[in-house]
Amino acid sequence: MGALVGEMMALSMMAFALGMDAFSVALGMGMLRLRLRQIFYIGLTVGLFHIVMPLVGMAVGRLLSRELGSFATYTGGALLLWLGGQMIVTSFRHEGGSPLFPRGAGLLFFAFTVSLDSFSVGLSLGIFGARTMATIFLFGLFSMGLTWMGLIVGRRVQQWLGAYSEALGGSILLAFGFKLLFW
Repeated sequence: MGALVGEMMALSMMAFALGMDAFSVALGMGMLRLRLRQIFYIGLTVGLFHIVMPLVGMAVGRLLSRELGSFATYTGGALLLWLGGQMIVTSFRHEGGSPLFPRGAGLLFFAFTVSLDSFSVGLSLGIFGARTMATIFLFGLFSMGLTWMGLIVGRRVQQWLGAYSEALGGSILLAFGFKLLFW
């Protein structure tokens, strides 16, 4: 029983660490003018991607080499750089609406981007079994909750910063893109 509790604590810490990446990126995205309903769907979608991506990672991990984990990290960094750059550019335009608004395909792209780390973790998880189910459940739960927190905090910051909030959000995404690429 003690070993199971210890393992669940370790899995929870791993899920929290992956969820913190989602929180950080959601903090930047939350600076867009989002409604609570949109925040709910964004968190739910990110949580689902944090369940699916490790499962896909485990399946792919059996077929491909360890180098794919690094490739996924670099791809995630490049996507965050692109997304952050686009947010900064659109913040200086005075056109209505951002092409990066997280709905439809934009929401799926956003959820995919923030869940790439869980794909990399999935590559190394090992054999599919009961504990893996607990892991992906925790990944989804933590990332969904932390995404909601990041979006809500970002929404509050947006109210304080006004027009500059989208540029700040883009800067946050750029910082995390550079972090993935260079650290």
